[in-house]
Amino acid sequence: MTNSERNFATATHLSALSQYFIPLGNFILPIVIWSSKKEQSHFVDENGKQIINFQLSLLVYSLVLFLVSVPVLVYHFLGKVSFNQLDSFGANFESIHWQDYTFPLTLGAITILLFGFLKITEFVLIISAAVATTNNKIFKYPLTIPFLK
Repeated sequence: MTNSERNFATATHLSALSQYFIPLGNFILPIVIWSSKKEQSHFVDENGKQIINFQLSLLVYSLVLFLVSVPVLVYHFLGKVSFNQLDSFGANFESIHWQDYTFPLTLGAITILLFGFLKITEFVLIISAAVATTNNKIFKYPLTIPFLK
């Protein structure tokens, strides 16, 4: 394995961090790097598939989290707020009984914590994958759905 192959494979993993600067960068840059070198290097091909599968899996997990929590939150908040509690500037928060919102507020907090845990885990795993790749290893991300084989 050449240094060039190792560098491209490492760059493929690290390029997913571009999501913090470029919208959808965690998909676009790894796909561009992977597709440009996958025919020339089995090592880059395998590592590219791993990071793309990982990013797609995180998208699925985030969407499931969103699809479970948002309808429940909307139902609980809209179902319990009467139109008499609304004024011209929005809700009259003094007349709302906050003890009625224990479940949706707890669900919202858990959702935010789970999403935060997902993002921290993503960051740590990407760095771990880059380190493993520089050591000539193909990193297998945990709990990844194999979209690309």
